[in-house]
Amino acid sequence: MSERLKTEICGIKMNTPILAASGTFGFGEEFADFVDLEKLGGVMVKCITLKPRAGNKGVRITETPAGMLNCIGLENPGVEKFLIEILPRIKNKMNVIVNISGSSVEDYGELAKLLNVDGVAAIELNISCPNVKDGGIIFGTNPKAAAEVTSTAKKFTSKPVIVKLSPNVTDITEIARSVESAGADCISLINTLMGMEININTWKPTLGNITGGLSGGAVKPVAVRMVYQVAQAVKVPVIGMGGICTAADAIEFFLAGASAVAVGTANFANPAVTMEIANDLENYLASRNLNLREIIGQVKI
Repeated sequence: MSERLKTEICGIKMNTPILAASGTFGFGEEFADFVDLEKLGGVMVKCITLKPRAGNKGVRITETPAGMLNCIGLENPGVEKFLIEILPRIKNKMNVIVNISGSSVEDYGELAKLLNVDGVAAIELNISCPNVKDGGIIFGTNPKAAAEVTSTAKKFTSKPVIVKLSPNVTDITEIARSVESAGADCISLINTLMGMEININTWKPTLGNITGGLSGGAVKPVAVRMVYQVAQAVKVPVIGMGGICTAADAIEFFLAGASAVAVGTANFANPAVTMEIANDLENYLASRNLNLREIIGQVKI
């Protein structure tokens, strides 16, 4: 990759501004045959929790027009196995950004502390999870709860803290400002939109969990709008995601104000898509004799 694509976010040097989104790229090593991991900006690895999770029962993924619904249920091996077995294998191959989730504020603090180790470039807080200790409130839809999780994680780590926002809110900028004021180093968005599918033959929900997260091309216009709004509202860098399938999609996010983008669902259809997007983005910039920084936030309103 050329100098045009090199960037730095929160002190993390990146060869390209294209990252792999959590939950769609495993721990990175699964894609090593298709992608030069060092050329990616980073890999937001599969979400990690304190204890291993088996995930939800029943059907967990279904295709939808221009996207998919999933209710995996955060299946993962737990932080201990990640630190002992997985991180040593992957830490020298790429920028490892660890997505974490907890059922309480204390869980996020403990995970942040445990992951404050060599080989972890940053942590990404998945705050779209039920707060079991507080009556099932979703952290990401409550400004006060989102800020509390963010400040707690910051207390226990020296790593950059990226907060991943839920789109299932009335005002995304309110949540963004609350986590910025609590110390977030970067904001990533959007997480999936809540959706549902019903089988017209059985009259039952397709997914075992009834509802699931909608991702893929169908959510891109919503994601671009929210990235634009958040980039206007905060001073910290923004990582945009949601329906990115091509370089043209990525460029929309940069123009909207994203400093980097993460590719998610498109990896399932084309495991080499991140590299293809990076190459096409480089060609786009070269054809206009521009560097990446010259297009960030430059949408003409």
